[in-house]
Amino acid sequence: MNSNNKSEQSPIILLVAACLTAAVIPLSIAAPAVIIPEISRELKSTSIELIWVINAYILTYGSCTLVAGNLADKYGRKLVWLIGLFFFSLFSVLISFSTSVFILDLLRLLQGVSAAAAFSGAISYLAQKYDGNERLRAFSLIGTTFGSGAAFGPFIAGLLSDYLGWRAVFWLPTSLSLLSLLLVLKYAKESKNINNKKNDWWGAITFTISVGLITYGITLAPIDGWLSYTTVLVLFTGGVLLIIFIFIELQHDEPMLNLTLFKSPKFIGVQCLAIAPAFSYIVLLIILPAKFIGMEGMSSNQAGQCLFILSIPLLIIPIFSAKLTYWITPAIISATGFFIASIGLFLLAYEINNTGSYQRLIYLLIIGIGVGLPWGLMDGLSVSVVDKSQAGMATGIFNAIRLSGDGIALATVSALLSEYLYSNIHAVENNLPSSQIKALTNQLSTSNFSNLNSYFPYISKDEIISVYDSAFHATIFTLGLITLFISLVVFMLLRIKN
Repeated sequence: MNSNNKSEQSPIILLVAACLTAAVIPLSIAAPAVIIPEISRELKSTSIELIWVINAYILTYGSCTLVAGNLADKYGRKLVWLIGLFFFSLFSVLISFSTSVFILDLLRLLQGVSAAAAFSGAISYLAQKYDGNERLRAFSLIGTTFGSGAAFGPFIAGLLSDYLGWRAVFWLPTSLSLLSLLLVLKYAKESKNINNKKNDWWGAITFTISVGLITYGITLAPIDGWLSYTTVLVLFTGGVLLIIFIFIELQHDEPMLNLTLFKSPKFIGVQCLAIAPAFSYIVLLIILPAKFIGMEGMSSNQAGQCLFILSIPLLIIPIFSAKLTYWITPAIISATGFFIASIGLFLLAYEINNTGSYQRLIYLLIIGIGVGLPWGLMDGLSVSVVDKSQAGMATGIFNAIRLSGDGIALATVSALLSEYLYSNIHAVENNLPSSQIKALTNQLSTSNFSNLNSYFPYISKDEIISVYDSAFHATIFTLGLITLFISLVVFMLLRIKN
């Protein structure tokens, strides 16, 4: 009797473990964005080093998820899940003891690799336990907890930072990952794809390096310039390796990435779905704290509260959208959600610089509601368009594109903000040499607002605020256009029957 009860309870307990694993991923992206000013003050870092506090994690997580998913299918989903959780916990603890931003950035790179293993193992494992609507409901809960990490991350980070210091922010994901590790260790039974016999190491190596280089190159572009030698070389090398990867996969009997999947419009639509939150939600978690704290003088706690309003719908809406699938197709729900998010972004663009307005909080809430509708459906859809035995691969592809999309979106936003800033400064101070305009643009676009007037005495504080606000407005409006376009593409592709 006890044995049967344990068997019945194990899937629920492992779902809880997967939810805990899911929560630490966005928590590790959103929370550090709030504490970057405090890290800068204590560790005396450069603007470039600070950028990599966020980008380092996204770079390795995005480039390693496909490999991690395949390793989970081949060698054991429980094994990869446990290894990921263990090293994620270890690196999170070590980050809290960092003595320089350079060391912190290196640890964030390693933290991203372990997060990729943990999440890919968890999702692949869970996909074997549920089918059909049950899978959608289970994954909607994953989406809810993923949203909770994003929702509570900035809020809790602000509180911890104000009262205990920025190092305490990394203790929370450590405790959640350790709890998940204990549950997996006790209740999970090993699961693997026994039909997968050949290794695709060259595919794994070329894919990981190519995605890493492309993401790195796009990240470099706003700083060094799109036509700089370093940027061009990195992007070109990444592109060549991606072509080599495709050639390897086409020749391999059991490829790491089954390219025939891309013949399915629904599969492509799901990958578009993976990119959409990057431009409508994730980038806001990164760029809004810089504006709220740097330009408007908010505390970390106050900025976290604003981001909490943006993210709170992700705790509730995914459960609601899962119930909607009984009557409305996921295609319509997802497309409608991102359409609502685009409207919220358009409204926010026109209100973002009104510091005394409560309307922009309402618009943040609208964006969160829109993103929340497809949020809980995405991971379930990612594995529903492939055979169950390829769940790890599907999870890896989806998360590789999702996190690569985050990196590309952040780089794109940085590039947009830089371009808008350069144009605005040039319009205000057209007699300045381009080198000085470029220097001021770099300072502002990397959220380095301290001592601007001492470095650039030829432009007043009011002018700096004016050009920055105008550029920020244009950037948010552009994000609205991108989100609207993606919502239309998702609607068309997900409705096509294979």
